[in-house]
Parts: sequence; C-alpha cells; structure tokens
Amino acid sequence: MHQLGLFSSLLFIHLTAAVIIPFRALPRHTNHFFKRNNVTGVPVENAGNVLYAANITLGGNPFGVVLDTGSSDLWVAGDVPGTEDTGKAAAVGYAIGEAKGNIHLATMTFDDYTVDKQAYILVNDTSTFSPSLKANGLQGLVGLGFNAGSVVRGIVGAGIGDTPVSRIFQQNKTTQNFISLLLDRQSDPTDSVTGQITVSELVSGYESIASQPKLSIKDVPFLDKTSQHWAVFTDKNGVIGPDGNTISINSIVPHVSGGKLVTVIDSGFTLSQVPRKLSDAIYGRVQGANYSVEDGVWMVPCDQELNITFIFGGIKIPVHPLDVVSKDFNTGPLCPGAYQPITTAFSLLGEYDMILGMSFLRNAYTLFDYGNFIDDSSNDRGDPYVQLLPLTDPATMHADFVKARLNGADTTGSPSKALLPASQESHSPVSAQEKKQHVVGAVTRNWPYILLGCVIFVLSVLGCCVYACCCRKRRKSVRGFAQNPYQSIQDAAPPPMHMKPMNTGAQYADPYHPRA
Repeated sequence: MHQLGLFSSLLFIHLTAAVIIPFRALPRHTNHFFKRNNVTGVPVENAGNVLYAANITLGGNPFGVVLDTGSSDLWVAGDVPGTEDTGKAAAVGYAIGEAKGNIHLATMTFDDYTVDKQAYILVNDTSTFSPSLKANGLQGLVGLGFNAGSVVRGIVGAGIGDTPVSRIFQQNKTTQNFISLLLDRQSDPTDSVTGQITVSELVSGYESIASQPKLSIKDVPFLDKTSQHWAVFTDKNGVIGPDGNTISINSIVPHVSGGKLVTVIDSGFTLSQVPRKLSDAIYGRVQGANYSVEDGVWMVPCDQELNITFIFGGIKIPVHPLDVVSKDFNTGPLCPGAYQPITTAFSLLGEYDMILGMSFLRNAYTLFDYGNFIDDSSNDRGDPYVQLLPLTDPATMHADFVKARLNGADTTGSPSKALLPASQESHSPVSAQEKKQHVVGAVTRNWPYILLGCVIFVLSVLGCCVYACCCRKRRKSVRGFAQNPYQSIQDAAPPPMHMKPMNTGAQYADPYHPRA
C-alpha cells in the first residue's frame, strides 16, 4: 500500500510485496494449481517458503498469481482472450520489480466466483521482476488489501476499478465479507497443513477460528486512507523472546502506549520486518551470530534452535523454530534470521511498528474480515477485523527441528547453543541513512504538534513585543509625571478684570428709595 504525498513512491515500493533479500531460494519441486480433494477453497502453492500463489482465471486462461494481503491491485503477464484495453496506463512498484502497462477489463474467475469486466494491469515486460516468479511458473500478483490502496481504482474510478475481492463481495451480497488463508511449511517433517485460500467459508477442520478474538483494524487518518493496512495491535509486552522473557518495545505510532505494537499482517513479505531492537533481542545473544550490513539481516548458525511467541488478544501464537532461522536460502552454515530489522519498509508516518509476513503466517490460520470497508455488499457492515488460530504445537516443534536441522541428533543442549548473557547481547549497527530516516519519520509523524508549537512560539514572541512596547510607553508617562506632579498648566492667563462702580442713576435707583 502506498503512502500519501511525498512518500508515496518511496514506501509503496517496499510495502506491497515480498522482501527478496539477495539470496537465491533453494529449488523445490511443486505440482501447480490442481484442485485437491481435501481443499475447501483454492489450493495455495508454496514456492520454497518464499512465495505463496494461487490460480486466478482471466478471459478463460489460468494465471498463477502471488497472494499479497499488503497491496490492492491485480496484474498479470500473458495472453488474456477477449480483454478490453481502457487505454489508461498504470504502474505499481514492488520490492521484486515494477508492474507497468495499460489497464484492461476481462472476465475473472476465482474460487468459483465470476466477475465481469474486472480491471487489471496487463504487463508486457516482466524483466524487472525477480527470476523466482518465472522459475516457479507464476505470471502475476493479486492484491488482497482494501479499495483505498488500489492504484487501478484511483485511475479508472470506483465500481469497475474496485479490487477483485471487493467485486466478488459486491456481486454476491449474501456472502460474508471475509477471506481466510492457510499456509503450509516446507522442510517440516510433520507438517500436515494443506495450503489454501477461501472466500466466505472456513477451511474444513479449522472452524474453531470463528471463536478466536476479533482483532480490530488500526484505522489510519482520513487524509492518508490510501495507506490502510491489515494492521492490528499486539497485547501489552506481546512478544516473548528466546529466553522466555518478554521483549519490551515502545511503539512509534502516535497515541499507542502500554507496550503494544501496531502490526501489519502481510502475506507478501518473505521475512517479517520488526523493530531493530526486537530483531537484536532475538538473535543478538546467539553464539556465532553476526549481522550482515550488506544484506540487512542477522546471520545465525542454521542448527541454532530459537523459540519466540507473539500474543494477540490474549492468545499466544508460538513461532516454529524452523520459521525463526530460515534455511530456505543457499547461504552455507549460517542462515538468515527470518525476523529482519525493518528499514526500507519503515513507516515514516508512524502507521505501524512491524510487518509479520510468511515466517509468522505459517504459524496461524488467518481470517481477514473486510466488514464495512466493502462498499455496497452484504449486510455485514461491522468494522473490519482479523482472527488468528495458532497452528504450531510447542510440544512437537522441538522434535521437528531436531529431525529437520540436526539429522535426529539433539545437540540443542550443548554449551555452544546456550544464549549469551543479556549483558553480552550484540546490537546491529544503524546506518546514517536509517538515522536520517528516523529523524524524518519523527518530524513527519509529529508535524501537527511541531506546527502548533511554532504558531504558539510566534504568537508568544509577538505578545511579548506588544507587552514590552506598552510597558515602555507607560514607564515614560510615569517618569514624566513623577518629575513635578504639581506643575501648573502653561496656558495663557486671561486678561485682568477692571471693576467699575455701579451706575447710581434713576435707571438703577432703589425702587424702594423715596423719591426726592
């Protein structure tokens, strides 16, 4: 999803698709996109724990598309029979490349739902994308986010430009406005999950998700609705580290306190993006671990078992140790930590603290309810929310790790695998660019308060100036009065008055005086 104004092109590139670090994923053999008997909705194919994809049909032709809950647009590369070119161009940037082309309209089918004239981007040049897409037989990406984040909708308008999921719900007004996502884990010897995505129905055997807490979506400011994410709150001190203690992190999101973190649930990120302090707390006490400045990840011995837990709505969600240190990349004895310090996806506007991607989603069956974020749909007009059903069993994940990483010989209790004391924790370096980014972010997040402070300062200075002027004039007046308070007014004196005796003639004779 993209940000408002100046920062749109910067963050949109990194917040809408998988983070592809400079490692080559190990090749996996997959059978693509056939309908399994034990699948409730649409089968989800796992491309080496790096990408998850499903089938979508446009103009009658099937396309394997990456599933991305962090973006809102559909694009494909290939032949679409009967497609209608609108003549309007669009470009969407991702961490794995740019989808650029004209907006087209075609009949779309997804999970037995058919939509006429679905708007999408027909991409002719995919050379900028990671080779892993083509290598895994994928031809596009479908965004499962909200309408507000759609580039296509912003160009062709609401209605015909709405997202594929929105169009499905608007057309089928009796369906509930939710999808659910279940991801499997490769290289897990006991994983029995069948990856799938459903629309308005629950995966068979996982119906208990309906009783899980409904995690409210963190709404973004009205002026920045294009950046609306599937963002929820962790509980207070909602992260438990490898030593069994909570990891205390302060949120960068305004008005969020009490140890809670705003967390985006995003199926497009291979490696989860977390605050640097949190990543350091997970990997910084591992013997033999080091931080790769070039790759931006902690490199940890592949045979190091680490257990972490996230808490949402009072529910603990343990993360499988196979998902804490990833062996899905050809990196030798050291493997990348799957909870990467957040850098390129850092929220300058302070809308979220971390992004939990595939390394987290393999540990929870997830329901995304769009609620009243879908215009003109069913009677489901409540607020959107997310529900999480834990999948990882703490009682069996240790045995899984020993079998998958240690060839069955449990060496996790050896002194070389013990965590270092907290006082010896290593810390990943913060680059000058990242420091600048944090300063810009702090200014951006707090600009209303900064502006208000500036206005108050200016008014205070003006008030002081006016007050000083008034005081100066008053002092002058008082000083002049004090020099001679009885000084007479220097007005010209009136002319002297000359009194004459009264006329004693008959005219003025006393009327009571007797006449002579």
